[in-house]
Amino acid sequence: MTAHPAPDPVPRAQAGASSPVPVETPARSLSTRTRIKICGLTREQDVDAAVAAGVDAIGFVMYDKSPRYVTPQRAAELARRLPPFVTPVLLFVNEDASKIVAISDHLAMGMLQFHGDESPTQCAAAAQACHRPWLRAARIPLHEAGRFDLVKFAADYSQAQAILLDAHVEGFGGGGKTFNWSLLPPSVNAHLVLSGGLTPANVTEGILQVRPRGLSLAVDVSSGVEADCQGGTPLKGIKDPEKIHHFVAAVRAADRQPA
Repeated sequence: MTAHPAPDPVPRAQAGASSPVPVETPARSLSTRTRIKICGLTREQDVDAAVAAGVDAIGFVMYDKSPRYVTPQRAAELARRLPPFVTPVLLFVNEDASKIVAISDHLAMGMLQFHGDESPTQCAAAAQACHRPWLRAARIPLHEAGRFDLVKFAADYSQAQAILLDAHVEGFGGGGKTFNWSLLPPSVNAHLVLSGGLTPANVTEGILQVRPRGLSLAVDVSSGVEADCQGGTPLKGIKDPEKIHHFVAAVRAADRQPA
């Protein structure tokens, strides 16, 4: 999932003017195209459905306590189905750097996502050893989002390509819970990835609320596009192609609205 920072302001000279006139460039991205990542994939048909829907990145969970876990070999098999410019992302939780390197060696390309208690130094060292860009998940309290210092968190993890905003639930990720987006700070000096309880029904509103707060915005969904078993409980790791397409359509609907 690649997000592009806005260009620096460049003074330009107007025709016939005696002095340069600065051109004001907003700090945030000029693009309103929201990048999309589908996480926790375990099957070929789900990878194919996500690609057909037009997503930008696919997430594979390398945390063996997760019901969406796949082995490094399985992740490599699934990643080989990806066309150019769709990025595989490997999600780790408090993993040893040596194991991160060994797992990353199975994939020729991709990004790392750190979703545990990793320090900035640990994230940067592991990513440098793998020669991969990386994301850092910020686990936002469900009922006290306003007390989480996202500005400081983003500064601490300034080497990350983006900060992923997820709800703090028991375990790590994929809990299907949203935090209060309106309590996020109005301006964060980072590219942001909104996650946590997103669905086709709420992602448009999430984008409109969070998009102005960072340099750019992407979204990440897992349980919100999973198939339902009897009783409506998501089948963890089993995606629903119709939900994926509805999710992507809802994101594009948000993109059509003014920034």
